[in-house]
Amino acid sequence: TFPSPDRASARPVNPTNPGGAMGDATAPAGSKTAELDAPLSALGFEIEEVSPSRLTGRLVVTDTCCQPFKVLHGGVSALIAEGLASMGAHMASGYRRVAGMQLSINHFRSAAAGDTVLARAVPIHIGRSTQVWEVKLWKMDASTQGEGPQIAEARVTLLCNLPVPDEMKSAGESLRKYSKL
Repeated sequence: TFPSPDRASARPVNPTNPGGAMGDATAPAGSKTAELDAPLSALGFEIEEVSPSRLTGRLVVTDTCCQPFKVLHGGVSALIAEGLASMGAHMASGYRRVAGMQLSINHFRSAAAGDTVLARAVPIHIGRSTQVWEVKLWKMDASTQGEGPQIAEARVTLLCNLPVPDEMKSAGESLRKYSKL
């Protein structure tokens, strides 16, 4: 269940670099995604919800996101999965450093240029040293603005609670600013 597209949008985080300089030419100045995750921002991904228990967002599939057959590139789906899971794991670990250990993704259907893809990440396991997140992607149903056919599902395993280097102590500040705790 996603908010309508006319609702003010937010954008995602990658805790491997959550607070670094992340602006880019495609995202508006001050854009949440530009601040939190430059690669997702560059693709046009927009976050809808950011919390330690759920992250949602959307992407309008453009030529930039497509493979040669004009459908969403599987690597873009994987980037979305890793980015959302990393953001969630970073928050769920108390803003400690996290690192992706394993990503598994299955693609069921394609999304063509012009389609809107909805994404949702939720934790499956939050432990002291590892977390597992499930990330699902759907084509948006134009009539309801909600989830249509599921196009992919990923599991992301992350090492968590790693020490944050002194020079990166402010890495979680942007995420704290946008998260709903």
